[in-house]
Amino acid sequence: MDINSFMQTASAYALPVLFAITLHEAAHAYSANRFGDPTAADEGHLSLNPLNHISLFGTILLPLIMVMMSLPPLGYAKPVPVEIDKLRDPKLHSACVAAAGPAANLLMGVGWMVVWVILKHALGMDGHDFFVKMAEAGVAINSVMIVVNLIPIPPLDGGGILMGILPDVISRKLEWFDRHPLVIIIPLLALVNYPPVLQFLIECTYAVQRVFHMAVQPLLALLLP
Repeated sequence: MDINSFMQTASAYALPVLFAITLHEAAHAYSANRFGDPTAADEGHLSLNPLNHISLFGTILLPLIMVMMSLPPLGYAKPVPVEIDKLRDPKLHSACVAAAGPAANLLMGVGWMVVWVILKHALGMDGHDFFVKMAEAGVAINSVMIVVNLIPIPPLDGGGILMGILPDVISRKLEWFDRHPLVIIIPLLALVNYPPVLQFLIECTYAVQRVFHMAVQPLLALLLP
């Protein structure tokens, strides 16, 4: 990819990525506060300011390094602090807090798909238009965030949901990985570049995008003759 193409792609992805990360993390903070733990809200995570959620290394430098190495641009944001013991129902509500982030990405993915449908089918823009590319980027980044975050391994959201479902004796053992995330994250970054695993994750993102598309079928029915 030449520098011009890279800059065009980066420009199209910038706003969707900021929205995806900010609302994902704010959703965790909101749900934790809603279920009785104000820690994240007190520390500024219940905010739509991207600067409260962006990690210089995890959100900016790591994805750029991976792109330059021709690897999938994975990264992470500042972790949202949750004190499980403060939740009204620690087991159930911790799973709900974990699920809130991917749920926010689901809503955003559908929202970007609505924007794409309006631009393409109501306004007649083609695939080369910047705003169409931005909408496509929004669909893509939110589908990727859903799939990656729902991998059922701590400290990912899927691991948090899993710990809320499993018996206490097992979930307590998994908490060790939640406290030592690099033990999982580094091998996971290597694993997602193994072709069969990468292909499986890509197929999962396509499946999520089909869900987005199904959600906007009523709108398509109105716009298409």
